[in-house]
Amino acid sequence: MDRIRNPYAPGAGSPPPELAGRDGVLEDTGIVLDRIRAGRHARDVLLVGLRGVGKTVLLNRVADRAEARGMICSRIEAQERRSLPALLTPALRLALVELDRIEAAREYLGRAWRVLAGFVRAAKLKYGDLELNIDAAPEPGLADTGELETDLQGLFRAVGEAARERNTAVALFVDELQYVDEPELAALIVALHVCRQRELPVALVGAGLPQLVGKTGKAKSYAERLFDFPEIGRLDRHAASRAIGAPAAREGVRFDAAALELILDRTEGYPYFLQEWGQHTWRVAKESPIGVADVERATEFALVRLDEGFFRVRYDRCTPSERDYLRAMARLGRGPHRSGDIAREMGREVTSVAPIRNNLIVKGMVYSPAHGDTAFTVPMFDGFMNRAAGGRAGTGGP
Repeated sequence: MDRIRNPYAPGAGSPPPELAGRDGVLEDTGIVLDRIRAGRHARDVLLVGLRGVGKTVLLNRVADRAEARGMICSRIEAQERRSLPALLTPALRLALVELDRIEAAREYLGRAWRVLAGFVRAAKLKYGDLELNIDAAPEPGLADTGELETDLQGLFRAVGEAARERNTAVALFVDELQYVDEPELAALIVALHVCRQRELPVALVGAGLPQLVGKTGKAKSYAERLFDFPEIGRLDRHAASRAIGAPAAREGVRFDAAALELILDRTEGYPYFLQEWGQHTWRVAKESPIGVADVERATEFALVRLDEGFFRVRYDRCTPSERDYLRAMARLGRGPHRSGDIAREMGREVTSVAPIRNNLIVKGMVYSPAHGDTAFTVPMFDGFMNRAAGGRAGTGGP
């Protein structure tokens, strides 16, 4: 097949050629943003799911649609060991620049700039990773105490008033939100709560791993009433078939029914894996229709690529003791597994391995779907661990 015409796009946040099975969450989140812009009640949205289900793609698609409707959208990726003020202040600065371009009264916008300047000045004393400077005289007494929970309320209120003055909304799109420290997440929740109470058009659409639900609840007990948590999972077989078949059909290529079913079985319907198998199947196939033998050969290449990239980069972030924990989980199977079973598999006491489990949760490698249970955040990671243990991971590719 012509490799230049290969339609599949495996990558971190790369938009797939066919965004199948996500119409409902796109529509619902768009309605939430429209309601917040109009000053009506709505819950902010946090998309949760495992790695490789397309959360980043959805986040970007919602942001694109919101921008097309005239909203001010700031896109942020949270990172480990990066403070929330360091993440938010550049995004809010850009939002105010965009608001400045809209012709309207400037009373609230000027005030918002002054509040942001005061927030930055106070936050710099506490957060060493905040380097931004704001060329404006601070607004005395607003968002300048150095206490994040208090100051963020004042800052969001000022930004919301400026956005309302211009008949628009400021929407923050924050990926990997589970990396935000709990006290800082609590401050963010409080600031959003104030915006909802005052019907101010500042919105959050976040995305994160499944532990984000519990983390928000620990940060503030009322978080479950402030957010909706759409679970982004693997695609059903109809949507997964569209994700593979439709891009090929647009190029005049089709799959045998058996070949398509085999891809669905191998990928289990996870969007990122569908793109990997689609790309490699296209590369090895000589002609249309693409058959089972093509998919079988492509499976070897797809697993190598995943082992060397998608799986390996996450494994390499782990310490030797954390890798031992992951290997024990993999030997037990897909999971989820009881913490006691994992400890016994390691030949250790539960209390001695609890810190390892906690570190893996912080790193986003595992999560707890229920009390005392542990599961991988990366689909099919048990297979990678078992291949690595047998010396069969990462042996070549097309």
